[in-house]
Amino acid sequence: MGFVLNTVDYGDTSLILNILTKEHGLIGVIGKGVKSMKSRLRTSTQKFTYGSFYIYYKEGKLSLLKDVDVIQPFLHIHSDIVLIGYLNYITELVYQVYKESESAKLYDYFIATVLQLENGLDPEILVSILEVKCLDFLGVGLNLDACTHCGNATSIVTIDADAGGLVCKKCYRNEMLVSIKTIQFLRMYQYVDIKSIRKIDIQEQQKKEINEFLTIYYNRYTGIYLKSKEFLKKLKELQ
Repeated sequence: MGFVLNTVDYGDTSLILNILTKEHGLIGVIGKGVKSMKSRLRTSTQKFTYGSFYIYYKEGKLSLLKDVDVIQPFLHIHSDIVLIGYLNYITELVYQVYKESESAKLYDYFIATVLQLENGLDPEILVSILEVKCLDFLGVGLNLDACTHCGNATSIVTIDADAGGLVCKKCYRNEMLVSIKTIQFLRMYQYVDIKSIRKIDIQEQQKKEINEFLTIYYNRYTGIYLKSKEFLKKLKELQ
């Protein structure tokens, strides 16, 4: 099984599919003639396809596609331009993160997030959860168990992007304050099993604070900047 993160044109009628799989990681697969209107694989070899891919596997080289069985067509997501925007962002994010850390766990987190997006869960919350989990793969995970400066687990007053985690009352030096609920949700995001989520109720203020913090942190420490994130911001402003 795998998910097509992106495609590259190969000649006039063929595509190279970059497919994220749990067993073999990120692999390149040539789909010969799949762009042709007559090809029966035309619709099942596009970006965002989640399916069982039957291939002639060549380790370290481009493999050859034989057939595809689509597992989930994501009809709900594809009916909403906003959800497509969120899917595009997390797909690009995971593609960049996987190049830094080839972990099967990242595949699990990604697929669980996409399936929950299809199930109708809040896309903004799902994106934030995935962003928090991706930080560990990038080697810049958040310290959400105790004060980053002194190790004190009590009297926490805020979270700071410069410190990379929590700040207690004793170590507080005029950092931007966020609500305690925001901190609690961020900590939950770090440990929650994405596929087990049924419902998460978060006020808009907490979602805003979490998004702002993660945006600053990603810009400062990950080296990952995606235009699709800016597109999401514009979509949010239009809503």
